[in-house]
Amino acid sequence: MAAEADEPLEMNFVRKHALEQAEELGVSVRDAATRVFSNAAGSYSANVGLAIENGGWEGEQQLQEQFISRKGFAFNSDKPGQMDMAQDVFRSSLAKVDCTFQNLDSSEISLTDVSHYFDSDPTKVVKGLRTDGKKPMSMIADTTTANAQVRSLSETVRLDARTKLLNPKFYEGMLNSGYEGTREITKRLRNTMGWSATAGEVDNFIYEDANDTFIADDAMRKRLMDTNPNAFRDMIATFLEANGRGYWDTSEENLDRLRELYQDVEDRIEGVM
Repeated sequence: MAAEADEPLEMNFVRKHALEQAEELGVSVRDAATRVFSNAAGSYSANVGLAIENGGWEGEQQLQEQFISRKGFAFNSDKPGQMDMAQDVFRSSLAKVDCTFQNLDSSEISLTDVSHYFDSDPTKVVKGLRTDGKKPMSMIADTTTANAQVRSLSETVRLDARTKLLNPKFYEGMLNSGYEGTREITKRLRNTMGWSATAGEVDNFIYEDANDTFIADDAMRKRLMDTNPNAFRDMIATFLEANGRGYWDTSEENLDRLRELYQDVEDRIEGVM
C-alpha cells in the first residue's frame, strides 16, 4: 500500500497526505488512507435525486449532509465485503479535492435522463468542506463513442440541454408519444435543476429558453395541458422553484405568468371551471 511505503514524503504524496490525515483525525495511517467510499451494504444512492424530485428539501446544506451521511461508508481491504461508517475520513478527503469527475458511457442515458448523475455529484459538497471555500473543477468524460472526450460539467450540461430539452426533434417526438412524453420533458427540466442544486453549473439561458419554448408559447401550453396536465403543473412548479432557489433569474412578467398558469392548471386538474 502506497501510504505505508517507507519512502520520502516528497516522493510519495499518497503517504504524505495519509500521514497528515491520520494526525488530523487521530486514526491509523491505514485508515486515513481510505479513498473508496459508497453506501452502506444493501443501500443505494445519496437520495439527493429523490429530494430534488419531490421538492422536500430546505436548502443545499441538507442535500450535502445527506450525501455525506449516505455515501460515507468505507471499503476496507482488511475486511472484504464489510462497509464501515467513516464520515470523518470522508469529509477530510473531500475537503482536499480539486477536481470532481464522472463518466458517461451510454449514448442512451445522458446527464438529465436520470437523476443518478447529479445524485452522485459532490461538487458543492466539496466547496462547502474546503477551508478556502473554492468550488472544485468539475469534468465529465464522454466515452459513448470511440472518440472519447473530456468536457467541463457546464459544457456537458449545455450540450445535453441543446440535444434534449431544447431540441425540437426531441420534445416534438416526446409530445407525439402522448401522456408519458410530456412527463419525460418535465423530468428533464427537473433533473436540470438538480445540477443547479449540486453543482451550480447550469447557465441561466437554459431555463430562459425552456420557458420561452414551453411556457411563453400559447400553442405549446395548450398541447402540454391537454396531453398531461399533471406533468405540466410539475413543470410550472419546477420553473418557480428554480427561481425561488436562486437558480434562474427572469422577469416578473414570466413569474406572474407562471403563477397564474399554476392556478389555472390546478383548477383544471381539480375540475374547477
